[in-house]
Amino acid sequence: MALAALLAINALVVDGETGSAEVTVPGGRILDLPDGEMQVVEGGPRGGDPIVLIHCFSCALDWWDGMRPRLEADHRVIAVDLLGHGGSEKPGSGYTPENQAKLVAEALAKLRVGDAEVVGHSLGGAVAVALAERAPRLVGRVAIIDMPPDNSYGDLGVVAGLAFQPVLGEALWTIKPDFTIRDGLGVAFAPGFDVPDAFIDDVKRLTYTAYDESPTGNDDFIGDESLDRRMRATGKPLLVLMGAEEQIVNDPQRALNQYASGDPGAETRLIAGAGHSPNVEKPAETADLILEFGTK
Repeated sequence: MALAALLAINALVVDGETGSAEVTVPGGRILDLPDGEMQVVEGGPRGGDPIVLIHCFSCALDWWDGMRPRLEADHRVIAVDLLGHGGSEKPGSGYTPENQAKLVAEALAKLRVGDAEVVGHSLGGAVAVALAERAPRLVGRVAIIDMPPDNSYGDLGVVAGLAFQPVLGEALWTIKPDFTIRDGLGVAFAPGFDVPDAFIDDVKRLTYTAYDESPTGNDDFIGDESLDRRMRATGKPLLVLMGAEEQIVNDPQRALNQYASGDPGAETRLIAGAGHSPNVEKPAETADLILEFGTK
């Protein structure tokens, strides 16, 4: 009974946890926006065609570090931390792709960025699509990296699913050691990839609420209507990249085929030697594909 009481108290504390914005990366700055505070980092010539980078679930803007120098040679590049992630504000709710897109739109409006190529990795892909729906004048084209079009492509498995169970999930979150975070992040890459220490720190900056509610919000969003159909309705050009050694998305080629079928104008590419995160694993190749897409 005492253990049950402690677990219940821990769940209440962990579920109610919030966090304020803070600068966590060199060159980062906090934008005070109507719906929250967001960390952004910019690079490249101010007059260059803009590229906006939106990271994955439990990640942060440093997941783009390998690509940014190549993109910033000729483009104005803005990388953002989503709500609950990195240095951005961590509220008690609001972790749907639609709400995340609302804050990204506010950030881009404040930065006077429009007609951008918006690149979203995994969860960031859903946010990019929501942004194209919500604020079409801010988005010129969308590139999605390793985000399946709907919920038919598998999940993280039974062990990872325990972290989302009531009470037990909060308990596991409280006691998580670094090695379990590293193991959990391993599925975001091809087998054998060495997970950077900085990515473990990114997970530790999350609140449990952000960790718990972000996947649910995403599942609901792509469950209501698939991303391929949503993008077709926007009329925006679409590029979809998938790592050939995916450990999260079952059958990445099928995902690419669905995008191409649902949005006949979409370009698709399977990246050899990469898992769920070719922006980290194959940054030069991925950046070149993004740049090539932006010239079409």
